[in-house]
Amino acid sequence: MADAPGAERALVALCVTVTTSYGVLFYAFPVLAPAIRADTGWSLGALTAAFSGSQVVAGLAGAVVGRWLQARGPRIVMTLSAGAAVPALVAIALAPSLWVFAAGWLAAGAAMAGLFYPPAFAALTAWYGGGRVKALTALTLVAGLASTIFAPLTAVLEHAMGWRGTYLVLAGALAVVVLPLHALALNPAWRQRAPGTRTGRTRTSQVRGVVTSRGFVALAASLSLGAFGVYAVVVNLVPLLQARGLDTATAAWALGIGGLGQVLGRLVYAPLERRTGPVARAVAVLATCAISTALFAAVPGPLVVLLLIALLAGMARGIFTLVQATAVTDRWGTDDYAVLNGILHTPLMLCIALAPWAGAAMAPVLGGFPAVFAVLAALGALGACAALATRDPASTPPT
Repeated sequence: MADAPGAERALVALCVTVTTSYGVLFYAFPVLAPAIRADTGWSLGALTAAFSGSQVVAGLAGAVVGRWLQARGPRIVMTLSAGAAVPALVAIALAPSLWVFAAGWLAAGAAMAGLFYPPAFAALTAWYGGGRVKALTALTLVAGLASTIFAPLTAVLEHAMGWRGTYLVLAGALAVVVLPLHALALNPAWRQRAPGTRTGRTRTSQVRGVVTSRGFVALAASLSLGAFGVYAVVVNLVPLLQARGLDTATAAWALGIGGLGQVLGRLVYAPLERRTGPVARAVAVLATCAISTALFAAVPGPLVVLLLIALLAGMARGIFTLVQATAVTDRWGTDDYAVLNGILHTPLMLCIALAPWAGAAMAPVLGGFPAVFAVLAALGALGACAALATRDPASTPPT
């Protein structure tokens, strides 16, 4: 049950806009990268570096967006972000040079900070209060289909009109779907600080105390390692499967199967939350992510087995997203959620930013993508170990 009138309508809108934003700004790239390389002659390393740059900008902007959202609510920042994403994507589509292509991605990264999960999580956590887990699960169930919808769709569009035409169509989707929905539907009342509660200085001091605590640092480290591995797998899965002998369309479908797995994983999150504590839950999910990545590294086929591994990896990735969404409230409650979550997601986004570039850069050094996935599995295992230290003795009970 929502605490704020109109929150149900806003939730429906966010399900559509977050799904579209991830599909357009994230999942389309790994499908289009081979076509971009073939058409322009730009190296895969340069392309992924430009894409990674967008994630760096998104990560650095995350804390700023979180503070803005905490103070003024999500409608303004998320609407402006949608408006900024459209010309950025047009610039990418029409780029005459690698430098313009990279500049377009940097601009898109600033927009991503206001379009992806963190601001949507903050909005739903405030609007739904005690019912936030159901709302967050609903959002991630739908948005988990982003790769399932947009990876095959992108492949079809690229075959019909090339990568440039595809990005122009996707920019149009942002303009006619995401922008108006943010402007019109994200208008439930935003909770203001009640009289007699903490002053700005007190709030800043408490936020600083949480951020510098051992538990928060360990949480940021474990989730960052997990995010690095998870997103490196997503972006580098198509090249890995191509190296296994699959064509681009089949590899894109495997990526889409991972999106279906995300949905299945999120269906089990609510019962998992009731039966496990936040630390055990984080360790188990991160360990599963590492295991599925190791299976990709070790198993060359057949196709049905690779699809099953993709499904398992997607399920772990789906639960991991909800672990991120609830990590702050599980340990420090809902006060200052937007600020703390924005700070927590800054290193996560930076690791996500490095993931595509790191995979492409490591492949020639390590002898191919199977070895890259083995390294990613080891990093995921380190993240699971770091999650053991995320319980903070000074944490306040969730509110």
